[in-house]
Amino acid sequence: MGKQNKTQNQGRFMNNNQEGNKSMNIEEDFNLRETKPSLGGGRVSGNDRGTAFDLVEQMNYLYVRVVKARELSDDCDPFVEVKLGGMKSCTRNYEKTSNPEWNQVFSVFKDHIQAPYVEISVKDKGKNGGNLIGMVVFDALDLPRRVPPDSPLAPEWYHLDNRQHVRVNGELMLAVWMGTQADEAFVDAWHMDANIVNGDGVASIRSKVYLSPRMWYLRVNVIEAQELLLTDRNKQHPELFVRAIHGNMVLRSTISQNRSPQWNEDLMFVVAEPFEDRLILSVEERTGQMKEEVLGQCTIPIQCVEKRIDFRPVTGRWYNLEKHVNSENGAKNAMKLSSRIHIRISLDGGYHVLDELAQYSSDLRPTARQLWKPYIGVLELGILNAQNLAPMKLKEGGGVTDAYCVAKFGQKWIRTRTILNSFNPKWNEQYTWEVFDPCTVITIGVFDNCHLQGKNGGANKDTRIGKVRIRLSTLEMGRVYTHLYPLLVLSPAGVKKMGEIQLAVRFSCISLFNVLSMYLQPMLPELHYVEPLTFQQIEILRHQATQIMSTRLSRAEPPLRKEVVEYMLDVGSNMWSVRRSKANHYRLGTFILSITKCIKWLDYMSSWSNPLLTVLFHIVFLAFVCFPWLISTTIFIYLLSIGTWNYRNRPRNPPYMDVKLSQADTAQRDELEEEFDTIPTSQKQADLLTLRYDRLRAVASRVQTVFGDLATQGERLSNLLSWRDPRATGLFLIFCIVACVVLFITPFKMLVAGIGLYMMRHPKFRNRLPSSPMNFLRRLPAKIDCLL
Repeated sequence: MGKQNKTQNQGRFMNNNQEGNKSMNIEEDFNLRETKPSLGGGRVSGNDRGTAFDLVEQMNYLYVRVVKARELSDDCDPFVEVKLGGMKSCTRNYEKTSNPEWNQVFSVFKDHIQAPYVEISVKDKGKNGGNLIGMVVFDALDLPRRVPPDSPLAPEWYHLDNRQHVRVNGELMLAVWMGTQADEAFVDAWHMDANIVNGDGVASIRSKVYLSPRMWYLRVNVIEAQELLLTDRNKQHPELFVRAIHGNMVLRSTISQNRSPQWNEDLMFVVAEPFEDRLILSVEERTGQMKEEVLGQCTIPIQCVEKRIDFRPVTGRWYNLEKHVNSENGAKNAMKLSSRIHIRISLDGGYHVLDELAQYSSDLRPTARQLWKPYIGVLELGILNAQNLAPMKLKEGGGVTDAYCVAKFGQKWIRTRTILNSFNPKWNEQYTWEVFDPCTVITIGVFDNCHLQGKNGGANKDTRIGKVRIRLSTLEMGRVYTHLYPLLVLSPAGVKKMGEIQLAVRFSCISLFNVLSMYLQPMLPELHYVEPLTFQQIEILRHQATQIMSTRLSRAEPPLRKEVVEYMLDVGSNMWSVRRSKANHYRLGTFILSITKCIKWLDYMSSWSNPLLTVLFHIVFLAFVCFPWLISTTIFIYLLSIGTWNYRNRPRNPPYMDVKLSQADTAQRDELEEEFDTIPTSQKQADLLTLRYDRLRAVASRVQTVFGDLATQGERLSNLLSWRDPRATGLFLIFCIVACVVLFITPFKMLVAGIGLYMMRHPKFRNRLPSSPMNFLRRLPAKIDCLL
């Protein structure tokens, strides 16, 4: 039977691509499906005992806490072995001690229990690798049950018996109980059904919570340099520039052809706390083609740099330069020079460091904590299970998948435990985030763990299975959304469904007024509008931020590896793609189609195809001519009626990855190969053709972004009345009612005069921040969340 299953798994793995191509033709395979799981163990809300795991299904576990032993032999090397049927796990061993302390917890999923008894044995590793000292046996089917928030079960001392049930010297303190995944011991427990993992791979299967490093924009304003010792003192127009180095990032200023050079140029870096690397500034001279000479350099510790939350001027400082020369013994010595450089340097905390695309951003707060506002709500996510996952790797002749989930929102990343060798893994883990802005996106990704062997598997990369994006503004307050989301992966071979993931999501607010007021505020901190960064700066700084993020998170234990972080942050998703250009063209065409329908409707009215409607239209037209003040009121009444009518058919499900909208189902293979090609291209072509091709792709990526932005704005206008964001549509309908009343009682001429005077007001009375209507429009959802 086992051989037959192995053959089936191997066949499933080998034919996976063919099955994926066949399923591409079945449209319902890529759709979202609503589910009704038994959340919280089926508890009635009136009997809720306060557990925080009310968005997941209850999973029962058998727990064994081994605390310590006493009165053992002095010459033994004791360890404890927990055995339940064919599952076996051991604690660490101590050498030559009679009172060892372990304080380790073991657990096993109740559905995996295949034996009536659990045996806890104390053994001596020094005698033949594991001679029995004594043991305690419990009935696995009749154990006390603990449900949080009950206090932890107190461990007890148990006498040890041998296999003949004769008491021996020594006692063991332990506790055995039945609990759920809500138990605080669950996180650090060693799962006995995961005994195929050992050594360094143990840490890679446990669930963890990570925090993103706190990142700042480091602004280096290079002003001038004086008393430089040039290589050629007679040269009247030397080519001088400043090179700035921080970590792996290198920036350089423009070239000044003055013996006392002046630049007054900003060089910007992304730095993260704690500040480990120093800033190195060097003044260099270009002495020939591809030849540069260092005239002097200085090193600045980031810890000493001034932090600011606004754009007040920073006092400039002169830094003395020094030059490193090689001594006779080969060592480098620093030689102080009379040269110096004048710079202003600051850590700008008024900006939000963009590590994600603005469309998918999960956090929009500035770096400085002084500028943070109180949170407005709470986001709860229950990661229940996945279904029908595709085999991701071959193992022992069959296809296997060791899946885990990663979710990112704000500064908090979470990683679920890895479920080994399962195409239908059940996690049932719940997490909570504070929400500071409702117009943000949470990203959930599913990956296959390829590092179960610890450091031996370091060359492998965790394989992506798919991801889901959910925009909070599309969720109704307090409602629990339980759906099966398709997991889709795009590759040069085409789009393929890798399985489905079941999630439970709830967004609740503290104050509805605070949530609604956020729609009128700027999305980014004020400094982004007062002193905006250029598009090129934003792209370079975002690249730095993602590199820092992936480096820092990969240093955690277990690490979030670079390929995982980059996939979650959509690194490289804004590069040139024929498929994405077609998708943005389709989105833009859908918006323009609504305008075309209005024009066709006017043409239909003027064609007298329906005389009754045409006569009625003429009467309304003459009424507007005679009473022009009715025009604005009628428009808002019409919009109000449309929005009210659409309320019945408002979207009830969150958005998901739309294959048809993404043009993934119709993309040609050569288009996908170009999309996944690197820059510079990996194709074997002539150098000139390669240069032109890369340049074309770089320019086309910007054109693609413009098309996407136009489509996004059009979709936001359409969503004013679609109830995609129920709070925004409600606010707009309230505005329509107020506008109807104001426009009805206000003389039209006075209204026009007021608008004209307001538009032509003096610059002193203008605010550099975006207006409230513009802020409201930018916060509306768009279909970009559904793009692969």
